[in-house]
Amino acid sequence: MKVDLTLKDVLEAKERIKDICVKTKLIYSPEFSRESGNEVYIKPENLQITGAFKLRGASNKISKLSDEQKQKGLIASSAGNHAQGVAYSAQKLGIKATIVMPETTPFIKVQSTKNYGANIVLKGKVYDEAYEEAKRLKEENGYTFVHPFNDVDVMAGQGTIALEIIDELKDVDAIIVPIGGGGLISGISVAAKSINPDIKIIGVQAEGANPMKISFDTGKLTYADKVDTIADGAAVKQPGDLTFEVIKEYVDEIVTVSDQELMEAVFVILEKHKLIAEATGAMSLAALKRLNFKGKKVVSLISGGNIDVVTIASLLNKGLFSRGRIFCFSVNLQDTPGQLLKIAQILAEEGANVIKLEHNQFKSVDRLKHVGLEVTVETNGYEHIEDIVKKLNDHGYDVHRVC
Repeated sequence: MKVDLTLKDVLEAKERIKDICVKTKLIYSPEFSRESGNEVYIKPENLQITGAFKLRGASNKISKLSDEQKQKGLIASSAGNHAQGVAYSAQKLGIKATIVMPETTPFIKVQSTKNYGANIVLKGKVYDEAYEEAKRLKEENGYTFVHPFNDVDVMAGQGTIALEIIDELKDVDAIIVPIGGGGLISGISVAAKSINPDIKIIGVQAEGANPMKISFDTGKLTYADKVDTIADGAAVKQPGDLTFEVIKEYVDEIVTVSDQELMEAVFVILEKHKLIAEATGAMSLAALKRLNFKGKKVVSLISGGNIDVVTIASLLNKGLFSRGRIFCFSVNLQDTPGQLLKIAQILAEEGANVIKLEHNQFKSVDRLKHVGLEVTVETNGYEHIEDIVKKLNDHGYDVHRVC
């Protein structure tokens, strides 16, 4: 099956959406460049009007609808970012929009979509269940369905990202793109490869939601029975058949990343660049460690930043531990005065900031002679932790890592 998507379609989409979407400028990342051994630039689509790239594809699709279709109204299914793109575009054009979202969608995405005037229907635990409900409502009410990825006009809109990247960084060697259903990477790969076939297009999926990688590796479109990842925006069990055909032809490689790597990427993005990315949005930065080349100019796309405060607080907390910025350990001390002071002095000399300390006589093998001490400290990373442990060992303390 040949998908009729060309560079011409993407160029026309660029003109069609220029007054709706903003051009997001590349940001050079010293931190990710150092860690990956490449020259890394961030494409911050989290700074798009609706907080994600999805506005591009939705606005291109909706702008092409007939007057009759616009009058009857639109319907879409989405975990959040496509929903906001459809809602915003529909509001700009005065069109009624209904959005079906999974019941697990973060509150911020539901509320933001409502704020753009859309009618919200919550259905199912994952995207695919919301999709089935949207199809039912489409037939029942005569709405036009705006697919989040498996649509040529949507792909063309997403492809405008590649035009902006190449316009700003003409000698880009590789573009790393998150994959859920495949619409984003389809548009980007067609545009980029049509301009310069030597640009490598690398897709990223979460380990717990990777049916497109399996499809790509086997050459056969494959669906997942279940998905399990913190990257809710890419938790798609059924990737598109149209996007699969494009990906087979234009994409060079697809890699996977773990949820822990996603949490670390979210943490580094916020700490080093003061940018907020949702877990799905951080996939392409987490994937930098998977690259099998060095010294190249690489663009990693932050696909979205719509994340609620509670979720980001949890991710950042876990990121602190996974990056070695928080260290929790226990030691047994002699049950004599001054032992706690010795530990405090060692930690002070090593520059470790004590966050929490629990001095518990009941956390030891022999509480008649020893007491248990559990300490949580703020550190500068794994090397700092090693220095702390060595110093404690040198003073005769047996350190047990708690977390």
